Amino acid sequence: MAIMTTSSLTFQPVLERIADEIGRTPGRGRPADYIPALAARDPRSFGMAVAELDGTVYGVGEWREPFSTQSVTKVFTLALDLAREGDALWEHVGREPSGNPFNSLVQLEYEHGIPRNPFINAGALVVTDRLLTRTGDAAGELLTFLRAESGNPELSFDQEVAASETAYGDRNAALAHFMASYGNIDNPVPLLLDQYFRQCSITASCADLALATSFLARHGIRADGTRLLTRSQAKQVNAVMLTCGTYDAAGDFAYRVGLPGKSGVGGGIIAVVPGRCTLCVWSPGLDERGNSVAGVAALDRFTTLTGLSVF
Repeated sequence: MAIMTTSSLTFQPVLERIADEIGRTPGRGRPADYIPALAARDPRSFGMAVAELDGTVYGVGEWREPFSTQSVTKVFTLALDLAREGDALWEHVGREPSGNPFNSLVQLEYEHGIPRNPFINAGALVVTDRLLTRTGDAAGELLTFLRAESGNPELSFDQEVAASETAYGDRNAALAHFMASYGNIDNPVPLLLDQYFRQCSITASCADLALATSFLARHGIRADGTRLLTRSQAKQVNAVMLTCGTYDAAGDFAYRVGLPGKSGVGGGIIAVVPGRCTLCVWSPGLDERGNSVAGVAALDRFTTLTGLSVF
């Protein structure tokens, strides 16, 4: 199969080919069932968008359909806090793959309340806590950022999803209390959990998220030309996405896709081609590790067809 060169690459035909192939693929996994609003989604829904560095967006399928971002937002919260406190953040959360499910309690005890990475739930709670301390409203800061970077002022929290997260949030509460017992949480746990669940409840489309992620492809530069992260910090975020961004399937994702990526149980996955473009794909059917079946397959095909990867 011929690989398209970057100079001749036009994304729309590639996306249309991928959508056609995905549409003919049986077996799409199952939506997350612990949140009613997610469980009701059709697992055969599919959307995909690519954003170039100048803001041009290509899309296919349901690429403008809003969906629950869930853990995809952890990337942006990490970037917002890293921009404020720099390397001091890494004293409170690690940068290593966990090898365990995203909501596991197992490692925290023998690692003294320091989560393995910012993308498992424990690590994301720490990052949200630290951003809350610095801003007074971590979820609000995140929403403002996403609205600005996507150019969509209509992005909002989904109160139904946030309420469901709260109702089934005992394990996250346990994680937060356990880390607080080691002095690794600064804010009251109920306040932190409210911020965290609101963060995860933001709804956005593939187009919104592809645009919002573009600062990582621009090495830290926001849509308005200002710098959020240093070039080194943008590299750090991309590196942690590559090694830790898809739960305990990060090795397989790197093997198949070859891009920094972050998934969420709403079925979304964002991915970065540094210096070139960003992507978001959405399909609600998940595999046993919580990643979109069609989403991973679509990104696999994208890097195969275009030759764009970090390797």
